[in-house]
Amino acid sequence: MEPISDHLQEHLRILFVGYNPSIRSGETGHHYANPNNRFYRILFQAGLTPRLYKPQEDGDLLKLGYGFTNIVARPSLTAAEITPEEYREGRLILKQKIQAFRPCVACFVGKGVYEQYSGLRGMNWGSQQDPLVEGVIDYVCPSSSGLVRMKLEEMVAIYSGIKTYIEMELGY
Repeated sequence: MEPISDHLQEHLRILFVGYNPSIRSGETGHHYANPNNRFYRILFQAGLTPRLYKPQEDGDLLKLGYGFTNIVARPSLTAAEITPEEYREGRLILKQKIQAFRPCVACFVGKGVYEQYSGLRGMNWGSQQDPLVEGVIDYVCPSSSGLVRMKLEEMVAIYSGIKTYIEMELGY
């Protein structure tokens, strides 16, 4: 199965960084396409999108200043299938993307994604004190996968912090 395309451009407000595409995303070519994934519902309920988007509209989110990439490009059933070698390579490629496109916020959709990227452990949700790319805010949110057992309301509250942060800190 082929990797799905990133949605990247300069001057993004938020670059959402996932583990890797699901099998469903690989089949459809769209980010967060598994019907059990709550990503688009979370964005809408957190006030980050004006309406509920569908996975096949992921490219439309570029108009809002939101981009998509993953730390590993290969689709798989679960993140547990990602190899250490894939993470090592993905970490370097991801940092290059963030340096090249310089989003205001790099939102890591899962603590494990940020752990793999940064090499750090035990971080809290939200903005991280020492971003890996100067001038880009590293923001950690829960994975929106249906496999995650966190309540939707808790996830929405954490994602809502991105909107508050962008409005208060960055003046958007």
